[in-house]
Formats: sequence, structure tokens, C-alpha cells
Amino acid sequence: MTDVLRRGRASLAFSFFTQGATFALLVTRIPAIQDRYGVSDALLPVFLAAVPILAGVGSVTTEQLVKRIRPSRLLRWSQPVVMLALLGVGAGGNMAELAVSLAAFGLAVGALDASMNMLGVSLQRTYGRSIMLSFHAVYSLGGILGASLAWVGAHWHLALWVSYLPVVAVLLPAALVGSRWYVDGDPAPVEDGVQEGGGSGVVFKVLLPLCLVMTFAYIGDSTVSNWSAKYLKDVLGSSEQLATVPYNVYMVTTLVGRGIGDFGVRRFGAVPVVRLGAVVAAVGFAVVAGAPGAWVGMVGFTLLGLGLCVLVPQTFAAAGRLFPGASDAAIARLNIFNYVGFLIGSPLVGALGDAWSYRGAMLVPMVLVLVTLVYARSFATRSDRYGGGHERPRTADVGRGSNGL
Repeated sequence: MTDVLRRGRASLAFSFFTQGATFALLVTRIPAIQDRYGVSDALLPVFLAAVPILAGVGSVTTEQLVKRIRPSRLLRWSQPVVMLALLGVGAGGNMAELAVSLAAFGLAVGALDASMNMLGVSLQRTYGRSIMLSFHAVYSLGGILGASLAWVGAHWHLALWVSYLPVVAVLLPAALVGSRWYVDGDPAPVEDGVQEGGGSGVVFKVLLPLCLVMTFAYIGDSTVSNWSAKYLKDVLGSSEQLATVPYNVYMVTTLVGRGIGDFGVRRFGAVPVVRLGAVVAAVGFAVVAGAPGAWVGMVGFTLLGLGLCVLVPQTFAAAGRLFPGASDAAIARLNIFNYVGFLIGSPLVGALGDAWSYRGAMLVPMVLVLVTLVYARSFATRSDRYGGGHERPRTADVGRGSNGL
């Protein structure tokens, strides 16, 4: 059984890595995509908003599908669709083809994100200790690879499909092979005092604080992913090549923060880690807003990575703890607010930037991320609530892996 868990953890980590690389290749080349298809500045927010809307639809659909289909199967088949849609974005020849590719990307990524985190939460429950940050750390590692390849593409003026094709050709078959070892966990037995929602369902009132934190965290994250390149180029006067670097810097620091984050959660608990992350992220936005030049802006994006990196993985983990008997449904609903954050964040920063200033627009996600401090107690583990040291492992059977183990 230990070997099954180890293979399941490794294969799921590779899925997170693949998605990190795929997503980074899309968002870091937004200026190039805009130029290729002739998307105007006024129309760009519409395209950026369409992806999270459709991803939210995909996540809602996933909540219903997992009642009949294992999350591992949904992940196995949604990930190739995401990668092929990325290739379609790079290879399309007109606005309609771009729209179709982005629509496919959005729908599939909703199912992918939800099912990945479902499997991650169930594995963490089975392991009995914090490991969610490690999955998101390898997502960051994939993001570094994707952003680095995007820089190469911009530096050598490569066509988008030339930048995308080698990555898809390598990662897609590898992800399909690795999907044989995904492990589906069975729902945990409900313990007294753990499932505050009562029964086996998800009570939205209990989940709401985590939904708000998820929204605010992704408003911050979408600000970096969708606007960092444009901000550095248009506001801080960098070159197009340098404009691809902030997202890379952001992903490096999220990798570092998530790499040590699980140890911090085990040592100090989730609540102090979440509070510290919110404060550091707010400082990062303040530095970006006041940066006199590109290199100081890089410092701000560095702090943003260190701060925001802990919020999303811990939010998914907290939802799994609140609803151990219905964690898949809780995660699917919570994942919708991932896209709500993206949906609000991208147009909000763009609208404020056009109407006011992009520097001023950076102060809005700064304020929102500080609201996390109000809801930090929602991240408390059982040991935080009732005293004691480390989080107590749960007794949970491990379901069959998708290869029948």
C-alpha cells in the first residue's frame, strides 16, 4: 500500500508540474498572442475573462461528474485537452480559432484543477500530514519551466506554435503514462467536531470564508499572471524580453515558499502560516505599486510569490478538513472561486489602469489580500482547535488507483 501511495503522489505531482508549465506558456505570452491575432486593448479583457468563466463551468460540472466518475479519470482526460488547446492558441490563424481554443482551454482546465486538488486533498488525508504545498510547489516548478521557455520564444522571436509544440509533444504522453498510477482516496469517516457543516453535505455558510480567501488570493495571482508582463513593459519601461521575467520570478519564489511551507504548517500550524503569507503579499503589492523602475518591481513580484504561495493550497486543505465526508464536492465548489478571482482580477486591474493608473490598480489586490487576516481561523486544524502538537492522522482507506491497484 505504501508503494501505491508513493506512486500516486509522484504521478499527481507530475500532473501539477505539467499544468504549471502549460499555464505559464499561455499567460506569459499574452502580449504575443494579442499581437498575433490583432486583439485590441479594449477586447483583451474580454478574452481574459472568458477563460475563467468557462473554467468555472467546468468546475461545477466536475462536482456532478465525480458522483459517477472517479476524479482520477477526469484528470487523466482533461489534461491532454488543456495541452492541445494551448497548441491551438499558438497555431490558430484568426480570431474565431483563438476563441475556440481558449474556450476548450477554459472548460478543460476547470475539470483539471478541481480533480487535481481532489486527489491532493485525499492523499494528504491518508498521509496524515501536510503535503498539499508540495503539489503546488511542483506546479510552480512547471511554471518556471514554462516562463523560461516563453522568454526563449520572445528572445528568438519564435512563432507561438514553435514554442508550444515541443512542450506538448513531451509532456502530454508523459502525463498519460503517469496517470496510470493516480490514487483515488475514499471519503474520510466524519469525526465529532471536524465536519462543522453537519451531515455529509457541504454547507455553503461554513465554506464561505474559504471561498472569499480563494477569491482574493486569485485576484492577486491573476494580477501577476495577466498583467505583470504588460505592467513591466508599459509602466516601468522594460523591454519585451524582460517583461517575461516577473512571472518567472514570481514562480521561483512560490516554489521556494511552497517547498518549505509544509514544514511551516507542521511546525507552527496553518493559521500563522496563512497570516504571514497575507502580510507578505500585501507588502509585495505596495512595492510593485511604488516601484521607480523594473528592478524594484522585480522585488515586489518576489515578495508576492512568497506571500501568495501558501494561501491557495491551504485553502483547499482547509476545505477537506471541514468536510471530510464530502471533500470532493467542497473542493469543486471552492475551486469555482479560483475563477471568480481571475474573472474579477483581470478586468478590475485593466479597468482601473485605464480609468486611473496601473500603479493605483495594484493597491486594490493589496487591500483584498489583507482581508484574509479576518478569516484566518477558518484554516485551523483539529490540533489547533483542541490543542496538541501535530495534526492527527486520519484513518482512511485508500481507494483503488486508476490502474486497478
